[in-house]
Amino acid sequence: MKKLEVIIKPGKLEVVKKAMATSGYTGVTISQAEGHGNQKGLTHDTGGFRLELLPKLRMEIVVAEADLEKLIQAICGAAKTGEAGDGKIFVSDVQDVIRIRTGERGSKAL
Repeated sequence: MKKLEVIIKPGKLEVVKKAMATSGYTGVTISQAEGHGNQKGLTHDTGGFRLELLPKLRMEIVVAEADLEKLIQAICGAAKTGEAGDGKIFVSDVQDVIRIRTGERGSKAL
């Protein structure tokens, strides 16, 4: 299993969720975030130094390894505008998943 941590522009959420659903994935955790890459962003004074941050959304998705590339392509296609700040996808290994309600483990718990 793999975990995708996806950072996207907030305005792309609905189109990315639709692309995920079309690919067979609806399970996702979404958080609001702020950050920047090379494009920089808005300036905030935080007590002596200035941070340049932009609003972003962080999506966390756990997927079976066999479906990884399909989901990555769906997300990239939906989130891409061609402009700086479109986002990033970080992929990491997941050792185990446990569904609390049933006790199921592994891919059955997804």
